[in-house]
Amino acid sequence: MQKILVVRFSSIGDIVLTTPVVRCLKKQLVDVEVHYLTKKQFLPVLQNNDYISKIIVISKDVNEVIEELKREKYSFIVDLHSNLRTILVKSKLRKPSASFNKLNLKKWLLVNFKVNNMPDVHIVNRYFETVRSLGVVNDGEGLDYFVAKEDELVSESIPIEVRKEYVAIVIGGQHKTKLYPTEKVIDLCNKLKQPVIILGGPEDKDEGDAIVEASTNKNIFNAAGKFSLNKSAVLISNADVVITNDTGLMHIAAAFKKRIVSIWGNTVPEFGMYPYLPKEKEHYSAIVEEEGLSCRPCSKIGYKKCPKGHFNCMNNINPERIIKAIESVKKDC
Repeated sequence: MQKILVVRFSSIGDIVLTTPVVRCLKKQLVDVEVHYLTKKQFLPVLQNNDYISKIIVISKDVNEVIEELKREKYSFIVDLHSNLRTILVKSKLRKPSASFNKLNLKKWLLVNFKVNNMPDVHIVNRYFETVRSLGVVNDGEGLDYFVAKEDELVSESIPIEVRKEYVAIVIGGQHKTKLYPTEKVIDLCNKLKQPVIILGGPEDKDEGDAIVEASTNKNIFNAAGKFSLNKSAVLISNADVVITNDTGLMHIAAAFKKRIVSIWGNTVPEFGMYPYLPKEKEHYSAIVEEEGLSCRPCSKIGYKKCPKGHFNCMNNINPERIIKAIESVKKDC
């Protein structure tokens, strides 16, 4: 049996975007085990994935697991992170490998000079370039996300009036310049006729509470910070529509083939990380962004606050545009 090691250390969304490669490796190669190396905090993203035989995690340093990795005697390493840590892993293991091309120069040109030389190719398809030599190709079936049966019971913890046909609104994200402003989320909730569930991490709980308190929509529940990642994923999977910033739960929503309205601030879809859906469901995704700003994108990741001070990339997006986008992704209902 051959063993293949897939490496991606972070973060939630980036790891979810690697799942088609994992699936296709397992399904298209004969007699293969797929192992995955990541950071310990991201274990919940992968721990229920049936295509992965073993997950190896690090807390801080790859040297923690080098000896364990050596014992596995991998036949190939699929490096989907391409950083100093993965270089160290490959140098220690000395096995055949292929690395993902991050296109950092092209991203730098787009951020600093607004010169767009990025290929019109989703990052998932670019990930597959690393396994081309193995004869593995994209099956076009989209992303994967698996949850345990016990996590599926989370709906019982939600008020009954918001359990059906609700809109999930993801308010969280690692960088403030990627987040739709709170006052606009409140306005959006007020205009929605459907029940609303607010989603985010523990750091978003207070903001979620503030949104619920200020909203005139009585069928609204703040789930931010109250549930694990996988239970939040279940709430995403049961939503009628998901409204989300450019963040990890956006990609989890895509894994569940949900109807998604993604709101883009300082980052742009041209980086290749917009919701990835099978071709027959591409119309389930609507992108809302303020195009034509000379300062956008200002980063390939994000900032704590707008470098220009005006935050027009988000402030110029009114809730009516989002509601119109919801209507567009539900046209075939």
